[in-house]
Amino acid sequence: MFWPMLAIALGFLGIAVLGVLAVKVFVEAQRLGRQVTLTTQRINRAAEDLERAATDLATTGEALR
Repeated sequence: MFWPMLAIALGFLGIAVLGVLAVKVFVEAQRLGRQVTLTTQRINRAAEDLERAATDLATTGEALR
């Protein structure tokens, strides 16, 4: 009777450990998603700034002709 109870207890413990790890993975995946969103916004902002600067440079170049 001891061995079946030990097997059940270890099985439950294993499932509990897997549950904790799953929660940790979920939290880190959400954090990574937020970082990706923030980085995408920064890249878009930098692209807009670059486009604006290129337009101003082209206007200045046309004025110098």
